[in-house]
Amino acid sequence: MNGYSHDRDAILKRLSRIEGQVRGIARMVEDDQYCIDVLTQVSAATKALQAVALGLLDEHLTHCVRDAAAEGGPVAEKKIAEASAAIARLVRS
Repeated sequence: MNGYSHDRDAILKRLSRIEGQVRGIARMVEDDQYCIDVLTQVSAATKALQAVALGLLDEHLTHCVRDAAAEGGPVAEKKIAEASAAIARLVRS
């Protein structure tokens, strides 16, 4: 079971809204909208995706990593390494 299972519907709803934002950005480009307006919408969509990512990361740390750490051993080491890699990817993006 994933840590975000209890919030799955809310996450899917947020992702659907973000998908709509991205489609709107594509329409703006098709309609030759002003560059700054398009960039503003790209920034908003990026921030929305980052918020989803941070929420998922928080759920992963508070459920998956915490449970694995309580077990200890190689499973815990693997989960901690996965979380560290995910954090590094988020920081770079």
